Amino acid sequence: MGYCLTKPEAETLFQKLLQSYEVYAPVRKAGEGCFSDTDVIRYDRIRSLEEIVWDQKSDYSFKEVLLPVNETLFYFTEEQTAVPKGPEKELLIFLRSCDLHAVRRLDEMYLNNGAGDFYYARRRERTRFALMGCPYTCDSGFCVSMGTSRADQYDLYLKVEGGQVYADCRDSRLEEYWKEAGGAEMPVSPEYAGENREKVALPKKLSNESFTKEIWEEYGARCIGCGRCNFVCPTCTCFTMQDIFYRDNPKAGERRRVWASCQVDGYTDIAGGISFRKKQGDRFRFKVMHKIYDYEKRFGYPMCVGCGRCDNICPEYISYSNCVNRLAKEEEEA
Repeated sequence: MGYCLTKPEAETLFQKLLQSYEVYAPVRKAGEGCFSDTDVIRYDRIRSLEEIVWDQKSDYSFKEVLLPVNETLFYFTEEQTAVPKGPEKELLIFLRSCDLHAVRRLDEMYLNNGAGDFYYARRRERTRFALMGCPYTCDSGFCVSMGTSRADQYDLYLKVEGGQVYADCRDSRLEEYWKEAGGAEMPVSPEYAGENREKVALPKKLSNESFTKEIWEEYGARCIGCGRCNFVCPTCTCFTMQDIFYRDNPKAGERRRVWASCQVDGYTDIAGGISFRKKQGDRFRFKVMHKIYDYEKRFGYPMCVGCGRCDNICPEYISYSNCVNRLAKEEEEA
């Protein structure tokens, strides 16, 4: 059973929620886009439901809430180290179905892929997810093709329509807030896009021979290796480490985990001057095949969730979805 409140009643409820939760949602940042006088929709802490952008897909994913772009792992001196405290409050993240499926991918990589990651785990276990419905498809998304257009693992579903706010609570602690608010009880179900404009057919017979196709050289000639596709992707998990030494005491400092990109020159460099993927085509191939072949071979389902953000962000207008479709077509013609 769901609940219905008026907007003022829901806002009062939300202010009570903020006493226990840090709430993150997609917000519009005016004038902060890539070009002059353009906006960007990006995740940030919110203080009101009015700040949330409901009718557009965010340009960047929720990932930076669970995995900060720049995260201090520990501080060090000559004699000791100290791990910074985790979030004091619980986290509540508003996201869409494709991104909620991306959480499962992040969990696989950081919790179930060998020893669990301490920093991710302590954020994850204190995080709740609020699903945002998709009454219609976005332009570049292909979530239906990837099987990620619907999700039921949410803690809260919220819908704002007219002067009313509708909610479906699956977390008992969150539901207490709605019960106390005294809203009308009624059935509430998430809205999902039934069909995408963009459709993707995954190749089903990928093999070692797929890594030598001419398509990788072709796309590599266009790719400039900026890494923007990795940064907006909700499932990319690459990072590097930085040791920062303080100026007033060069023997003290901090170690940081910083987002990195498999598309950027130097990412695969190791000691001895060896680099595993020197050509841009090799890097592009690695990204695509990791999403639809390597990851699925290991975990049983594709890494990509079909959000389409990589297609939107690429300055060279390279379409990941078109690349996958072309692989599938070449497979059929072989």
